[in-house]
Amino acid sequence: MSVLPNQQEQITADTFLRGLWQENPVFVMLLGLCPVLAVTNSTMNAIAMGLATTFVLVASSTLVSLLRKAIPKQVRIATYIIIIATFVTMVDYLIQAISLDLYNALGAFIQLIVANCVILGRAEAYASKQKVGAAVVNAFGMGAGFTIALLCLGTVRELLGAGTILGFQIFSANFEPWVVMILPPGGFFVLGAWLLLFEYLKQRKERKLPNAEGATS
Repeated sequence: MSVLPNQQEQITADTFLRGLWQENPVFVMLLGLCPVLAVTNSTMNAIAMGLATTFVLVASSTLVSLLRKAIPKQVRIATYIIIIATFVTMVDYLIQAISLDLYNALGAFIQLIVANCVILGRAEAYASKQKVGAAVVNAFGMGAGFTIALLCLGTVRELLGAGTILGFQIFSANFEPWVVMILPPGGFFVLGAWLLLFEYLKQRKERKLPNAEGATS
């Protein structure tokens, strides 16, 4: 369900769920693909980046919604970037304190969350026009959808590229890893495969609807 500009939305299940599929940032809107392709060579990296992005998305949407009437329109984008950068800095230091290895694995892509168009887009298109409750619920949904997309890629790439999931060996010692899967081209291959699968399922569902309507009539 799309929301018209400046129209207040009532909080429903769709406010959260649309970010999982109908408006999924990766598989539907194809946003934020830089970290999606770069850091999903392992499941742990995917989880960490997904949670970090979700935190920044929820926190920034909350603050933007709270300040939506106080932020001058002329400097709104610059203000949004400052708000997002503040929470990204918090996440950057937090990950560095929790695990230095994970911090090094994610590299500069933690700081690049500032430029993630998923977060800036939700601040401009949704949070700045909605009350805090709706903005937070919608941000959680978009963050969950982004995290699920990262997991879809990260799990497949780690499984085929190393034979493991979260470091646990899945295949036998005779398994020959597909090295290409943990390299940058692997991200494009796996993303393309997921997009192809979802498009096939979508078209299959659309073909079934006319048949079901004809049978009912």
